[in-house]
Amino acid sequence: INEVQYDSVGVRYKGNSTYRADQTKNPLNIKLDYIIGDQEIQDYGTLKLANVSNDPSFVRETLGYEIARKYFPASGSNYARVTINGTYLGLYTSNQDVDKHFQRTHIGGGGNVRFKGEIGSNATPGSMGGVWQYFGSDTTAYSEKYAIESEFGWGELVEFLDTLNNQNNAIEEVLNLDRHLWFLAFHNLLVNLDGPINNPQNYYLFQDDLGRFNPIPWDLNECFGVFTNLQSVGQLNGSQLQQLSPFINLNESDYPVISNILDNPQYQKMYVAHLRTMLEEVVLSDWYLTRALEIQDIIAAEVDADPNKFYTYANFLSNIYTTVGSGGPRPGRTIIGITDLMDARGIYLSALPEFSAQQPHIGEAVLSTDQISTGSTVSISVTVENATSVVFRYREHSAQAFQQMEMFDDGSHGDGDAGDSHYGTDELLVHTNLDYYFYAENEEAAIFSPEHAANEYFSISATSNLVVNEFMADNEAAVADQDGEYDDWIELYNNTDTEISLDGYFLSDDSSDLTQWMFPDTSIEAHGFLVIWADDDEEQHGLHAGFKLSAEGENIYLLNGDTVVIQSVDYGTQVADSSVGRFPDGTGNFVRMFPTFAASNLAPSVFDDVIGGPESFMLTQNFPNPFNPTTTIRYHLPDVRVVSLSIYDVRGREVKSETFNRAAGWNEYLWDGRDGQGNPIPTGVYLARLQSNDQAEVIKMILMR
Repeated sequence: INEVQYDSVGVRYKGNSTYRADQTKNPLNIKLDYIIGDQEIQDYGTLKLANVSNDPSFVRETLGYEIARKYFPASGSNYARVTINGTYLGLYTSNQDVDKHFQRTHIGGGGNVRFKGEIGSNATPGSMGGVWQYFGSDTTAYSEKYAIESEFGWGELVEFLDTLNNQNNAIEEVLNLDRHLWFLAFHNLLVNLDGPINNPQNYYLFQDDLGRFNPIPWDLNECFGVFTNLQSVGQLNGSQLQQLSPFINLNESDYPVISNILDNPQYQKMYVAHLRTMLEEVVLSDWYLTRALEIQDIIAAEVDADPNKFYTYANFLSNIYTTVGSGGPRPGRTIIGITDLMDARGIYLSALPEFSAQQPHIGEAVLSTDQISTGSTVSISVTVENATSVVFRYREHSAQAFQQMEMFDDGSHGDGDAGDSHYGTDELLVHTNLDYYFYAENEEAAIFSPEHAANEYFSISATSNLVVNEFMADNEAAVADQDGEYDDWIELYNNTDTEISLDGYFLSDDSSDLTQWMFPDTSIEAHGFLVIWADDDEEQHGLHAGFKLSAEGENIYLLNGDTVVIQSVDYGTQVADSSVGRFPDGTGNFVRMFPTFAASNLAPSVFDDVIGGPESFMLTQNFPNPFNPTTTIRYHLPDVRVVSLSIYDVRGREVKSETFNRAAGWNEYLWDGRDGQGNPIPTGVYLARLQSNDQAEVIKMILMR
């Protein structure tokens, strides 16, 4: 991969309809960690490579995933040039595997229940329904509709399906409803009939730490109208694809995935609100077309050079707009043009009464206090016009589900005068962060604020006496513990003027086990820092928590002695040897920075990894690296200019800094491993920052004496 060799890798073909023994370019499943358990590339152990057999445009899958990720968790997707035994096979799409790594990043604990929806090899021919149907308590009745991907879970799946079909009033206890409504809206808007709104396949079900199932899309190669067989109707022509009803299978008992959800009037309004948001942002704005052309521009030369593509290069260019009627593994199959489908679809959906109805309008929220601290009581008010009902949904941290509170316009809830379209809530006791959004509806339509809720939400942070101040979840060579091991770490900061005892406090990265690690009898001094190694090695001397942080992203929870969450930090994918910390200490927002470790955080601008301006301003990696004691730092300038080169240690302390007037083109600086006073500096990781005008670049260097 990119000239790096990986040993003992597992490789097999994949795909039901896209694999054929008589074709050269077949889809591939590559497991880097098949034999060597920790062998990964950028935190991914599995590569799923699709052969683009049914898409002349080459963009449907990558574009589909990119649209999905705007609204709910979905795989990353890009492209790969694939060569086997010296033979170039062509350009593939590379799609992130929906596995335990994906779950840990987006859903919850990686060991939770996971299923893939698929049609089993022994399924009755023509039996394509049964999407989320309940077939009784015998778990063997579900083996032809689901493949289990966790160590357990059949009982949980059956309980979920029983609740959906037989105790529907409790559905929100077992299903992440809002995420499911986005999921349905996505498949319908993009006319993805090779998925669960039509076929019992090409999706995953992941149970989160709250016991709710979350649907995840998969295999989007036939979205944008490639798959045309609507099971309840038959083959659809172009006009029928363009005018696919947003309520297909609403009245089909074989599809409780839709019928047992959208039969609820409020859920249906919520679904339409989400679909309407997607329609306006993706289709009516022509964003999908602009992005499709950008993607095509990136891959055009590779598609042209692909010796085994299933359609011509002319088809590649034209299918963005128009229908292609030849080529592919099934010659003569008609593939509708993407804009031909979506422009007409936008017109059709916009004209429907549900989509043209006037929505409520939600204004800006007002908090009852400007400063929230742990244990504060707050209320929220907001102006909402044209609404018959307004709801405030909130949680304190991601280990909780959003709760619901009705808002009133009665003059008794901090809402001004009764009937003035100003709505207020009862008071809330806030211990930590407050995440929230609004939902409003009238007789005809509904709206969310923010419109991407609950994937996006408003958030306010309560000032706490004790906070997570900085953490590092991908420590490769930045800071070593007392045994010389480069482990993850979490730094706490005391915002007060007095010492705080941590006896009985807890740290965790698992929302299902918030008391995962208890502090020993220790304290943190006034305005002091305390570092805990997150290395799952409690036998080591010092503070070593019984868990490790994930570089792919997760949550950190800090609980007091009453097991109340006083800090919750939700973070995404990390950059090796950089930390995430608050600036200023204790109260600031979290930003990516270079680690300061048990010391005051520096302004992020000091080390911000900014690459600005033209590509001709460039700082390249030093050589050699690691080095002892000299190394060469090369940089390129677009014109004659003054530049500053500064070298820092990982705690942010300046080691050496020089300013030069340099000519355009390539320049070099030889560093001898000494500080500004000429003293040799010790083994460690150092950062070189080149600054010129408003441009700056940073590299990491390793000195090994």
